Amino acid sequence: MKEVGIGIVGFGTIGTGVVEGLQRNGALIAERAGARPVVRRIADIDTARDRGIALAAGVLVEDAEAVVADPAVDVVVELIGGTGAAGEVVRRALEAGKPVVTANKALLAERGRELFELAGARRVDLYFGASVGGGIPIVRVLREALAGNRIASILGILNGTCNYILTRMEAEGLSFDAALGEAQARGFAEADPSLDVDGLDTAHKAVILASLAYGFIVPMRAVSVEGLRRVSATDIVYARDLGYRIKLLAVVKDTEDGIEVRVHPTLVPLDHVLASVSGEFNAVMVRGDLAGETLYYGRGAGRYPTASTVIGDIVDVIRNLGAGSPARVPAMQAGTASFRPMASVRTRYYLRLALLDRPGALARTAAVLGAHEISIASAVQHEQGEADGDYAPVVLLTHEAREAACDAALEDLGALDVVGSAPLRLRIEE
Repeated sequence: MKEVGIGIVGFGTIGTGVVEGLQRNGALIAERAGARPVVRRIADIDTARDRGIALAAGVLVEDAEAVVADPAVDVVVELIGGTGAAGEVVRRALEAGKPVVTANKALLAERGRELFELAGARRVDLYFGASVGGGIPIVRVLREALAGNRIASILGILNGTCNYILTRMEAEGLSFDAALGEAQARGFAEADPSLDVDGLDTAHKAVILASLAYGFIVPMRAVSVEGLRRVSATDIVYARDLGYRIKLLAVVKDTEDGIEVRVHPTLVPLDHVLASVSGEFNAVMVRGDLAGETLYYGRGAGRYPTASTVIGDIVDVIRNLGAGSPARVPAMQAGTASFRPMASVRTRYYLRLALLDRPGALARTAAVLGAHEISIASAVQHEQGEADGDYAPVVLLTHEAREAACDAALEDLGALDVVGSAPLRLRIEE
């Protein structure tokens, strides 16, 4: 059977899983792909560590360029992450006419236009199924299965670290810091968790999904991003009592005012399917005009789920090579669209304020909101709350309002002498 040479740059957790999967299921993969994938070269800065995988002498090297330049390598798999060295590996491979498989969401979000245009100009495959959702085939769904749909919206829980933290905060009443520490101890969060908990990882993935859904490259500057750090155990309890669960949500919508792409902690109703997604799992709900609502659920990270998707991309590339049809499915369609600024987004809000325990405090708060055309749907104060001296937490749910109006109202509320610490705003998706 014909062999196809695979070169892998990055031999960490995912790279190890890919090699292990290719070795374990090699015969099955060959039968399905029509050719046998053979790992010819692997590059990694650490060539000494035992990864528990047998490799032929000379396969593992330090130099990534040796992988790209090797004439025995037909397909380059980039798994080192980041946007610098990884970007150069992908660029050189595409320029050399070699198809690329990557799991690098940051690279595609930050440098996608450059790389997708290069892949198109060279008529070569650039596959990136594992860049969003790990083992969930959401990229392939948007590229192929839903290609005949106008995508109305995408709602996604796209970061397992954040979802694990929120799940533990609710299940055990943990503070954000305690839940984060537990996630780090269990290997679900990095020593520096900023990329995850500040929402940037989810934003990278939202950019990729929006770009696929609407046929143009969404710039990172078009995405509004908020992280989890201000969400407290108090908010978890209030949300649950009000019939909601808090999730870090990617929200992508096609509106009359342009495409919305935003990432933030969000209240979703307890009976919404996304509210039941717990622990380190991910889920994406897509609504198309023909298919209606479809849901995709699974592990969003990890050695084997992510390796599974990478190998699936390798199989598709091998099939394209065998059929002489590279770039059969373009990496990204060309197109243009306008973006809806966050200030014009309309949604309902959850507002938590520290109000002075004094008659009239709530009335003054309501007056400020009313002045900005924000009406209160309900107000809740627990008798046993997380009080701060003479201030006590009060939660307001609003009717739908414009983001710009809420911004202005929060600024005015912060200036009131009956309001203590800065108010917290969370958005609601019904």
